[in-house]
Amino acid sequence: MRIEWLPAADAARDAQLTYIAQDSIQAAREVAARIERQIGQLAQFPELGRAGRRRGARELVISGTSLVVVYRVRPKLARIEILRVLHTARQWPPIEEE
Repeated sequence: MRIEWLPAADAARDAQLTYIAQDSIQAAREVAARIERQIGQLAQFPELGRAGRRRGARELVISGTSLVVVYRVRPKLARIEILRVLHTARQWPPIEEE
């Protein structure tokens, strides 16, 4: 399966890495490598992540980090869509406004 980063996920990943790089560029590089390596495994093992808190989504905890990648498997399109990259301290899914 092909991996496709949606724009919001791409921007969130970049924001997380930029934040980490403020303290250590090397740490940001290591986290980026972990993200890419573990997301790369999804192409072969799309069900690797746990069932997500949002219907139809799955969540992959990036080991050695405080990040979770939210993704959706689209078998008919032969692709995996990366929806979000979140820090575990964030509320997910966001609380809906009433």
